[in-house]
Amino acid sequence: MTSTAANLKPSSGNLNFVLVCVFIDMLGIGLIVPVLPVLVGQFVSGREQQALWYGVMAMVFGLMQFIFMPMLGAISDRIGRRPVLMYSMTGMCINFLATAWAPNLACLFIGRVIGGMSSASMSVASAYASDISAHEHRAKSFGKIGAAFGLGFLCGPMLGGLLGDSNIHMPFYVAAALSAANLVYGYFFVPESLPPGARAPFRLARVNPFGALLRLAGRRDIRGLVIVFTLVAFAQMMLQSTWVLYTTFRFDWTPRDNGIAMFCVGLASVVVQAGLLAVLMRRFGETRLSMLGLASGALAYFLYGLATHGWMMYAVILCNLLAFAAGPALQGIISKTTPGSEQGELMGSLQSVSSLGVIVMPLVGTAILGAVSHLPSDDWRVGSSFYLCALMQVLAIVVARRYFAHHHKPA
Repeated sequence: MTSTAANLKPSSGNLNFVLVCVFIDMLGIGLIVPVLPVLVGQFVSGREQQALWYGVMAMVFGLMQFIFMPMLGAISDRIGRRPVLMYSMTGMCINFLATAWAPNLACLFIGRVIGGMSSASMSVASAYASDISAHEHRAKSFGKIGAAFGLGFLCGPMLGGLLGDSNIHMPFYVAAALSAANLVYGYFFVPESLPPGARAPFRLARVNPFGALLRLAGRRDIRGLVIVFTLVAFAQMMLQSTWVLYTTFRFDWTPRDNGIAMFCVGLASVVVQAGLLAVLMRRFGETRLSMLGLASGALAYFLYGLATHGWMMYAVILCNLLAFAAGPALQGIISKTTPGSEQGELMGSLQSVSSLGVIVMPLVGTAILGAVSHLPSDDWRVGSSFYLCALMQVLAIVVARRYFAHHHKPA
């Protein structure tokens, strides 16, 4: 299988378009961060109900992603990447408009369902990038996609906060306009990346999200890397879902403070994945770079949990640059083991792992925070959720080291 993947020549395509797709998806999600809780609050009574329904909406979005990402990835292997990306842009546009126009909580849920069903751009964009990238350059292409992801995260929350101050619905209209503009551009100017001869037959068994995960787990050649990817994704989901609660409790941070911190995270991601990744790849190679990134992430989680002052969180963010290179390096290694006709299914399955984390980890993280919420803010146990993230990252390092020792020569 590895040799088959290696022998496939890259096809023509437009990587810039898929980068914009990923950027707009993440921008839209980022726009929602400071605004959607306020919208939810307009349709319920009391903060407890507001928090409850906002959490349920986050799970619904993740559940829809989990169900539909393998399906859309497999469909893209059969009919091509371009139509699925067009579908994704259309669905995200409808999602933003439905949310902006929602007259009640039920319509907000409809918007979240549509958004989760449509947010295939990350997996299909990764498959598109794999189609048009030379074998040795795939990690760099994945790094650019990661940079687009980070840039959306960089701009989204701050832009959403600024627009939402003047009109609570304005962020959703802006996101819908961007999706529509990218749809028009893609329809007229973007070629298909997967030639007819490289396409795979569509089978219902391939679209079962649990079946996709079982097939991914059954890939003995990359099972260790799948476990590593899962542990890393779950730790990231716990961090993202508990960050605001943790910093508010421990440092009395305001939404503005968290917006600045998210800006720093996005900036670090963009700097590494768009600017430094090629240099780091040449210096360390994919294998060593992934290990260094995992180690950096483990240390950062531990230090987040021990931080006693807000400025320490910024210091850890800025010192954790290598962690942003681990994901593209791991994706590059996994991608090289799979034929081009199955890249969509592979990337969709990997994204389903992340979506499963979106469903599970917010519940775990908030339960841990609730258990330690009675402790003084300077008690080291308040950071327990981040210690669990660090533990998952350490386990990922152990598994990755064993895998590379048996399957991969250091590069």
